[in-house]
Amino acid sequence: MAASIKVSGRMEVETLKKQFKEAFGATLRVYKATHQGAQFADDNATLASIRDNAEADTKAGEMEIDGQMTVKDFEDQFLDVFGIKVQVASPDDSKLANNDHTLAEVGA
Repeated sequence: MAASIKVSGRMEVETLKKQFKEAFGATLRVYKATHQGAQFADDNATLASIRDNAEADTKAGEMEIDGQMTVKDFEDQFLDVFGIKVQVASPDDSKLANNDHTLAEVGA
């Protein structure tokens, strides 16, 4: 498995989820904010197109995801950088990952 992956706002949701799975073995859930709350993002959408525009400080920058990041740090940093809520789940997507585990541990 890869040690890290690079993410930019131009990346499609499906590509991000696939690369995340290949790199860390865990499942990534990506959400789009709506008036009714959050719902799963469309796989064909770019990250920039689903970001929460209500976050004034949110940048549409780039981010490198490392397997040694804890789940909590990764989810928080992804929200800060892209304005998008994500959650890490088990490899079979049956339960959410423990926030204190590293991304590499979740997929092991």
